[in-house]
Amino acid sequence: MRLLIDTHALIWFCEGSPLLSAAARVAMEDESNERFISHAVPWEMAIKLSLGKLSLQVDYDVIFPDVLDANGFQMLPSRLEHHKRLITMPRHHGDPFDRMMIAQAEVEGLTLVSCDSQFAGYNVPLLW
Repeated sequence: MRLLIDTHALIWFCEGSPLLSAAARVAMEDESNERFISHAVPWEMAIKLSLGKLSLQVDYDVIFPDVLDANGFQMLPSRLEHHKRLITMPRHHGDPFDRMMIAQAEVEGLTLVSCDSQFAGYNVPLLW
């Protein structure tokens, strides 16, 4: 399976939080899966940390790159095809970071690991 891990799923994974579903944790730990982190995830986290809207139990500098490297998570870079998909994508969801992840999942054929109920309105497989 090819996974794109949403911001909250990554945070809960790093923190060992029970908020992360068992299915999501198993899939994220399964080394036979390709596991990607969107470039939008560290960007979103940095912005929310700077605004005081997010606090982490695991330091940002440990997550990026240590946790990613230790768990075989790959950074998914931004591509022009991802941005182009944003032009015609329905506006079920207004969050720009989530919209980028949805576009990336659609273009790259990835399953989104997320509990965000607004993702269901898009043509992407979800895992939670």
